This record gives sequence, C-alpha cells and structure tokens, in this order.
Amino acid sequence: MDVAASNAVSTALYMNQAQTAEQAQMQVFRQALENQAEQVTEVLASSTAGAEPDLAQEGSLGTQVNTFA
Repeated sequence: MDVAASNAVSTALYMNQAQTAEQAQMQVFRQALENQAEQVTEVLASSTAGAEPDLAQEGSLGTQVNTFA
C-alpha cells in the first residue's frame, strides 16, 4: 500500500473519530444549557411569587405608601 494513501486513510479515520467526539460534547453542552434555562426559569418564577403586594387602588388607606414588611 502506498504511504500517501495510508496516511490519507489514517487522517480520514482520525477526523471521523474527532467529529463523533465533538458531536457528543455538543450534545452534553446543549443538555447543560437546557438544564440551566429550566433552573433560571424556576428561579424567576419563584422570585415573582413572593413579590410585594401592590398599593391599594381605592380608598383612603394604602394608596400612597406601601409599608409591607
């Protein structure tokens, strides 16, 4: 077998293995990003759940100053 052909086959096989490894890494990276997005969504949802109530819209009390403690 010609040395140049052998080197070309070897390089092609190496590139195929490298591409497979890169695809696996990208899949793990995407899953990590999806997990982070879910966690951020949960944190944001929980932060608005305990938000301070709004000022009263009518009446003489609670329409000017919110003294929620």
